[in-house]
Amino acid sequence: MVATITDIRVPADAFPLGRILQSHPQVEIELERLVPTREEIIPLFWVESENEAAVEETLADDPLVEEIVELTRTPARLLYSVTWSPDVDALVRVFVDLDIDVLNARGTANIWRFRLQFWEREQLSQFQRRCHEKDLPFELLRVYNPKTPPEAGPLTVEQKDALVTAYEGGYWDIPRKINQRELAERVGVSDNSMSQRLRRGAKIAVAELLYGNDRQ
Repeated sequence: MVATITDIRVPADAFPLGRILQSHPQVEIELERLVPTREEIIPLFWVESENEAAVEETLADDPLVEEIVELTRTPARLLYSVTWSPDVDALVRVFVDLDIDVLNARGTANIWRFRLQFWEREQLSQFQRRCHEKDLPFELLRVYNPKTPPEAGPLTVEQKDALVTAYEGGYWDIPRKINQRELAERVGVSDNSMSQRLRRGAKIAVAELLYGNDRQ
């Protein structure tokens, strides 16, 4: 059995966490796990926000949320678990019904990116068919076997996307045609996240160029 990995991008309103946080565009979320049980679905996710009380209040007011619990707190972000009602719809229901592994997911109030693992090609076909039937728009960014990753080198998908968007938008031009805040809005992440992706991505790309396989 050979697994297939896909990277997809969906509008935030196709995912409950995206819909809930549309009133907080500065918030960025990283999904840690999606835990389906017999009676409910529980996402575990990290939140980066300077206004955690407002985020918690927004989550608590959503009719799909039955319980919200703060699990871990760090200086930069918080780990929450939310108990969703079995009535949760859209993308989450497709993930659970087809037993799709969510390897990574990050998003804001505007856009969500998922890395999904399918154990059979038919499972991927079923996912595409179910999304079409439910009118769930998604953009299929990449499909690949985990033995042959989509990019050579250590750049992550997010870092490469940030560098490409910056290059095409004229961020590296003199004078600049786009600033960092505008780049962040275009990609759908926070200004701080865009800054980290640009700096780390540029460092990795330069190291690869200068040292190649000999870099430390």
